[in-house]
Amino acid sequence: MQNFDNASAGAIILSMAERIIENRAYLSEIDGKIGDGDHGVNMAKGFGMAAERLKGKDLTLAESLDTLGDLLMTEIGGSMGPLYGVMFTEFAESIQGTEKIDAALYSKMLHAGLSGVESIGSAKVGDKTLLDTLVPAIEAFDRATADGKTFREALEALVAAAEAGRDSTIDLVAKIGRASRLGERSLGVLDAGATSCAIILKELSDGARARIER
Repeated sequence: MQNFDNASAGAIILSMAERIIENRAYLSEIDGKIGDGDHGVNMAKGFGMAAERLKGKDLTLAESLDTLGDLLMTEIGGSMGPLYGVMFTEFAESIQGTEKIDAALYSKMLHAGLSGVESIGSAKVGDKTLLDTLVPAIEAFDRATADGKTFREALEALVAAAEAGRDSTIDLVAKIGRASRLGERSLGVLDAGATSCAIILKELSDGARARIER
């Protein structure tokens, strides 16, 4: 059965932080079209602080996720800090103390994060939020494993669905947050949260896929 070591996967979060920081200007540019324009700046700040705290430490994936979640909840303002903070904290808790992470546990982790996000927000799929990326990605992963695909193949399906979900927000009208005040004028623009979520899920899943033991 395909799996990867929790103990050796903490560095995935450093790679995730690098991608978020690289995309700081792009995320803020998207956000500026229908929101406050600070999404990329805030995300880069939080992930950058987490990276500084994690560098040089040999931490498990669970420990690294927990560190990131705590920082986002305490240091980043707006709505995204708490949402991503609770998502990563729930991710961490669901895999804490486990040696190997297989497809079943990865699914449990994803669902725990989703439940955390849903517990503090009222958004649903179709409201032009990060859920338009996260929910289809989880569904694609679970569908792939149910169809007998390998862990690695299911992760590939997850990333493809996350990116398709991100792109779907172009055609959605914002129903939540500041952008909702624009109504139909929010059409034609990617949602910044959905975009950052796609980056996060790709880095997390590509990192896992690279570490899977045959």
